[in-house]
Amino acid sequence: MESTDNENFNAGNSARLSTEIIQNLIDNYRSNQLTFINEKLGIDDAHSIWFDLVTLKKFIAEIEEAAQNLDSPISEEDLGVRFYYAAYPEIPQEPIPENFSKKHTLVMVPTKKEQNQNYDFNPFESEENALAITGRMAMAQNHGDLVPPGSTNVESY
Repeated sequence: MESTDNENFNAGNSARLSTEIIQNLIDNYRSNQLTFINEKLGIDDAHSIWFDLVTLKKFIAEIEEAAQNLDSPISEEDLGVRFYYAAYPEIPQEPIPENFSKKHTLVMVPTKKEQNQNYDFNPFESEENALAITGRMAMAQNHGDLVPPGSTNVESY
C-alpha cells in the first residue's frame, strides 16, 4: 500500500524533519504571512516563541491529571494539545511586557478525541457549559518568550 505525502509528513512516530523542510517552511512563513503582517500593521512581529520543557511538561501533566479526575476518565491516547495562533493587544496588561504589543503568540488548549475528531476540551467545565466561553476559566498555556522582541541570535532558522 502506497502512503500519501500527508502521511509521510505527519508520520507521528518520529520527531525528525530534514533541515531543508524546516528552513523552507519558516522561509515561506516569513516571506508571505510575516511580510504581509509587518507591512500592513507597521510592526516587527514575532516569528518564533519559546517555552521551556518544565512548563510544557507541567501543562501536559495537568491535562492528564484533570482528564483522569473526571467522572468518565479520558485515555491518554484521546488527549492532545491544539495550538491557536493569537496576538497580544495593542496595550498589554501585566504580566505581559509592553514590547509584546500586537505581536503573534500561541495559546495552547487541551483536546480530546471523540468519534475520530479532536475537540477543544476544558476539563474545568461540564459538557453542558462547554459552549459558554465568556466569564469562565479554561485550561490553557501562553506566555512564552517571543522573538522579536527577544534576540534572534538564539535561532538557527
